[in-house]
Amino acid sequence: MKEIKAMIRPEKFEEVYSTLRSEGYCCMTVYHGEGTGRRGDPEKLNATLEFPFLHSKIVKIEILVTDEQQDDVINIIQQTACTHHKGDGIIYSSDIDKAISIRTGEEGVAAL
Repeated sequence: MKEIKAMIRPEKFEEVYSTLRSEGYCCMTVYHGEGTGRRGDPEKLNATLEFPFLHSKIVKIEILVTDEQQDDVINIIQQTACTHHKGDGIIYSSDIDKAISIRTGEEGVAAL
């Protein structure tokens, strides 16, 4: 199993989400956040009293998939979230050693 994390522009989230859902990837966790990095869009950087440094608003998507689904999900996110400008975001993929459903106790892919 793989965990895919993607930090994308907030304005691209709805399109990414809809595309993932239409391709059968229904289950994900989504966070609103703020971040800094070398690749931020200079036109979208701002500072606030709460975060007094230049940062960008982001949406973070976390999704667990089988090993075979990894490339498909990454391609969907990359193609759908891309604007070809700095600040489009980044995608990470990590191995998952174990997944357990709290309610049923099912493990592995069955827990997803």
